[in-house]
Amino acid sequence: MTEEPDWGNNRLLKSLPHEILALFEKDLRQVLLEQDVVCYEARGLIDRVYFPITGMISLFVAGGEGEIVGTAVIGREGAAGLQSGLRQQRSYSRTTIQIPGYFAVISATRFKRAVCSSAPLRDLVFRYLGALWAEAQQIAVCNAIHSVPARLCRWLLQVADATSSDLLPLKHEYLADMLGVHRSTVTVLAQVLQERGAIRSRRGRITLLDRRMLERSACKCYQAIKREKSVVQNDEVRR
Repeated sequence: MTEEPDWGNNRLLKSLPHEILALFEKDLRQVLLEQDVVCYEARGLIDRVYFPITGMISLFVAGGEGEIVGTAVIGREGAAGLQSGLRQQRSYSRTTIQIPGYFAVISATRFKRAVCSSAPLRDLVFRYLGALWAEAQQIAVCNAIHSVPARLCRWLLQVADATSSDLLPLKHEYLADMLGVHRSTVTVLAQVLQERGAIRSRRGRITLLDRRMLERSACKCYQAIKREKSVVQNDEVRR
């Protein structure tokens, strides 16, 4: 039987000093979640906070005619539902498990109790939410002005960063939703990247073979988003 990974693999949890993590560590439980599990529906109540350990979470918003577009991905660098620690809130986006795996989960009520008793934890929540909001804004601009091939390379790199793996269990349908294009468009572009030796795409799995080539082909939004998230990861929680 495979040993469950420690939730210290989540970099946001790992960045917390022991005395701050102790405020809610006993309330964390580790769960294995499958792909497409819905954490929150759009405008749904946030009842739990999810810290990805090996999996990944995607955020989607719906258009006026029912189409959906991805706005952010959350992996081992962060968590979904942190805003519930500031006040009881509803989720703006549809939030789903996109890559199955282990997640550390805590009820929103218990997490809010910890946030209310710790100014440093509250500051970390504000900073992470700021980075997530900046990512959503960057992606909105990206969707408006950059080409689909460049955006596809950006998403592949973002997902690899979020999961700390170059093996991505992603279907073309998911990438199409994240990019706001037809599945057939993603299939054609993935074939081009495969012919160039940048990736290998096989039955719902994409393997990154040449990150440098992908980074050269991606739009500058990839580096901008990466910088925003690195600020939160590298900043220490003030004691």
